Amino acid sequence: MTQSPYKSAQDAAGKDRMKRYSEEDLSSTQYFKVKPDQESGTRKVLSIVYEALTKKGYDPVNQIVGYIMSGDPTYITNYMGARSLIMKVERDELVEEILESYIRNNHWNEEV
Repeated sequence: MTQSPYKSAQDAAGKDRMKRYSEEDLSSTQYFKVKPDQESGTRKVLSIVYEALTKKGYDPVNQIVGYIMSGDPTYITNYMGARSLIMKVERDELVEEILESYIRNNHWNEEV
């Protein structure tokens, strides 16, 4: 099996990031904020991609995780335009939407 060009580029980028992070002061926390109007669009994209993957017989969770982890769009089917849709959304926005949904559904965001 030949190695995907995405994989070697990802490995090189990961090594650069690790070097950069080890050289920086990691004692402070960075803030990250997504604009509210992006969330509903991201949710809709995930819904369409999930439906397309399911209809084509793929395990949508595994395929979406593969895409998020690698950035390789071939994890997502072209059916229903799913691949082009998911490529319009940044992968960190996908992770944020999934995590926020998980937190909401488990009621972690409620006061105890």
